[in-house]
Parts: sequence; C-alpha cells; structure tokens
Amino acid sequence: MDYLIGIDVGTTSTKAVIYDKKGKIYGYANKLYPLIQENSDMAEEDPDVIFDATVAALKEVTGKVDGKILGVSWSTQQHSLIALDQDHKPLTNAITWADNRSEKYASAMDKDGSGLELYKRTGLPNHPMGPVYKILWLKNERPDIYKQTRYWVGLKEYLIYRYFGQLKEEYGMAAATGLFNIHTMDWDEESLKLTGVTRDQLPELVEATYQVKGLKPEYAKEIGFDADMPFIMGGTDGALSGIGSGAIGDGEVSVTIGTSGVVRTFVDKPQIDPKGRIYCYPVMDGKWIIGGPVNNGGIVFRWVRDNLFAPEKALAKEMGEDPYDLLTKIASKVPAGSDGLIFHPFLGGERAPIWDGNARASFFGLTRQHNRSHMVRAALEGIVYNLYTVELALKEAAGEPKKVMASGGFARSPLWRQMLADIFEEPVTIAESFEAGCLGAMVIAQISLGLADNLSVVKNFIGKTNTYQPNPETYANYREIMPIYIRLGRKLESEYTAIAEYQRKREPKE
Repeated sequence: MDYLIGIDVGTTSTKAVIYDKKGKIYGYANKLYPLIQENSDMAEEDPDVIFDATVAALKEVTGKVDGKILGVSWSTQQHSLIALDQDHKPLTNAITWADNRSEKYASAMDKDGSGLELYKRTGLPNHPMGPVYKILWLKNERPDIYKQTRYWVGLKEYLIYRYFGQLKEEYGMAAATGLFNIHTMDWDEESLKLTGVTRDQLPELVEATYQVKGLKPEYAKEIGFDADMPFIMGGTDGALSGIGSGAIGDGEVSVTIGTSGVVRTFVDKPQIDPKGRIYCYPVMDGKWIIGGPVNNGGIVFRWVRDNLFAPEKALAKEMGEDPYDLLTKIASKVPAGSDGLIFHPFLGGERAPIWDGNARASFFGLTRQHNRSHMVRAALEGIVYNLYTVELALKEAAGEPKKVMASGGFARSPLWRQMLADIFEEPVTIAESFEAGCLGAMVIAQISLGLADNLSVVKNFIGKTNTYQPNPETYANYREIMPIYIRLGRKLESEYTAIAEYQRKREPKE
C-alpha cells in the first residue's frame, strides 16, 4: 500500500499523521518542545531541537506501516526568523511569531504610516510578529549578529536545509515575512532596502506543490525513507489548517483555536483591508487567504489551568482525568456572560484585530459574587469574544460568511463549540477531520503527486460533520455584553503602552 505524511510544525509541538491515498489514518505522532522565554517579550525556540522532533515524529509514523511512502508535506508556523552564518549555522534561535522585542520598530512605522504602506504591498499587518520588523530589531540592537548573517530564513526553510542542503521558500511563507510583494509575487524591493537585506540572502521562491529531492542518506536511513522520496513544500499552518477544516469554498470561514487562534477565508485574488486589520497571503492555484490571527487562544486556557486552578490540575491528574475537561465542567456551571465578568485575553500582546504588541490582559466587572468558576468561564468567553471581533473585520473585507467551520484543540470541547455558535450567532460546523494542519498538508501532497486535481479533494477526507446552532437564550446574553467588551477594549488601548513599559523596567534583562 502507498502512504502520504502530513507534518505540522507548530509553536509547542510537531505532529505527524500518515495516511493512505484515500485519507485513512494509519498513525499519529506528537513531539513536544519548549518555548524559550527569559522575559515577557521574548519567545524563541531552538531550531535544532525542533528538527530532532520532526525526525522523531516522521520515524514514529513511518514505523506504523509497511509500504511505500510517496511523500511528506509540510505545514509550518509562520513569521519565524533565523539568522544563518556563511556555513548555514544558526546565529540565533528561531525567533517566533510570539516574540515582541521588535515592538518599537513596528510602532514607529505604524505612527508614520509606513507600516500601512508596507502592509498594502506585502499583506503583512503592522506588528512585531513580522520578520521584517525582527530584522530591523537585530540590525539596530544586535548589530554583531546582523553583520555576521549570510542568510535570513524561517523555521521551515531551516528544516528543509537540514534535510536536503537546499534553501527553498514557498510563496505563502515568504509573504508572511513582510519582505515579499503579493502583487508582483517577488521579493519586495522597498522592504529589502528598509532592512538592508539582499536577494542572495534569501531562499529561492517556489510553489506550494514544489518537490524537494535529494534527502541526505543519514536521515533517509534513520527515518526509513527511500532516498529519492520527495518532501513537498506545503504551506503555512494557517492556510493548511483552513484547508484541512474543509472551509475552502466561496464565503466559507474557518475558525481555529490551538495555542493561538485565527479566523480566515479563501479568496480568488489579493484583498487588502484599508485599515490594515487582516493579512493577505497567497496559497496556490489562484487561491489567497485573508484573515486575522490572535496570539491568545488555548495558551490562555493553559494559563488559567496552571495559575488559577493548580490544585485541581494536580487532582485531575491523580484521578486520570484531563485537567482541561475538569475546567470546562466547572465553567459550564456558570451562566453565559459570566454574570457580567469580562476578560480581555491579551496575555501575550495581541495581533488581530488591534495589532498591538503592548496589549495586556484584564478582568473587568469583578464583584464579591464572582469566584474562580466565573473567572475560568470569562477567560474562555474572552478568547471567543476576541475572535468574534476579528470576524467583524473580516466581514467588512469579504462580506457575510455563508458557512463557519471550526477546528483545533478547542473543537473537542462541546462547551466551546456551543460558545462559538452563540457568540458568533451563527451555525458552526465541526468536521471529524483530525489534525487539520496535517490533513491540509496531505492534500497539497496529493495535488503535487498527481493524485488530485485541486483543493476540493479535501471534502473526501474530512469525514462527518456536526453543526451547532446558536441558542437564542444564550446569544441574547452575549449580544448584550459584546458591545461592553468592545467599548472597554477601546478605552484600555490608550494605557497599554504605559503599563507595558512599566513592566519591562522590572523584568530581567537578557
């Protein structure tokens, strides 16, 4: 039998799924790794640790089958940056999308309008997540590293180099750097001039379906691959999770909540928001993806678990219960709207729709009648409130959605599924599909290898779907509290920079 592997290199783990040509799953692996955070603005990862995780994941799923592996396809986190020396050795860790140290350079370009102009050319919103801003930070504050840098790459490009000794970058990942012009489909001359980066410091641009060949023998042997087996470039984790959720048709919106979160839809041509609130990146076959990512998805739930419910976390583990399941049970006993307790979930700054690296989280409306149960529900609701404000911006750009489909770790929770339908006040469809990013990568592999004609083949693989209808009694509560959430957020914006600067003065230095 022939098989395909989709591998999803995320922020906290690498996941690999092995499929047959009909999309049946034969194996799954999940390899965790740490985020390096010495202060609240820093968010790095060791790229060699992640490389080892990909080897281990691929080896594990390959060992579950007896047959020919036709190819491996990538889904990888966006916006990472690694500086390489002339021997292709890392001078930095992978500086991730969550790293906020270039905030002042993004803010300066926001104030003078050049950030909006860069967005109009590149589709990258003005925010320190962008590698273009990270390079400016290194240029000005780490000049020793900047001067030694021979190549600028992201995490996927580094991994492919380790496997093949080739520097390649597909168009969607390139667009997420802020160095790529989405209108000319080439590196952006103005961004290169701004950063001082030259074309020969960047990888070769290729399509999502491009096959990289020439796997180094030592990795072919260790994993169990044929030496001539191709790796397919694939795409960004955002685009491929959208594909894997099945939301590829006109007007179909996908919502994903994993560590972070995103609301997105596919369009047929570049579409720029005059206010710069949503990204726009190419995918393949004349498809573009527009949407808004949020920093604060499941990572907020983890913070609640570890900091507000540590005793319950320990008790759940002793009882063999998932601590998250216990917390959702606790939250479900609190009425929708958390009796007027609102949580702005900006624990790690925020991307869409406010694009403010200095944003900070807050509870508002606390009274003596509130307890930790209210706080956990308010935190879950705050995540979805924020995603709803992203959908409002997306509606302005792309019109009313015809269908909302959801995926990600949160989709396992019936409470969050219903919460999403109630807050969005729209039916929400959950597909059975497992690990949407891996599935999306596998679909790209099918197209690349001539097994499928276009992205619509994913409809054959997503399995059964369940649709959650909004509850009129519940969404009436949310309809009343959402305007308060939005107005309050606008009033707090003027103080985010002040409190962030106060905090930075008191944090340990690198």
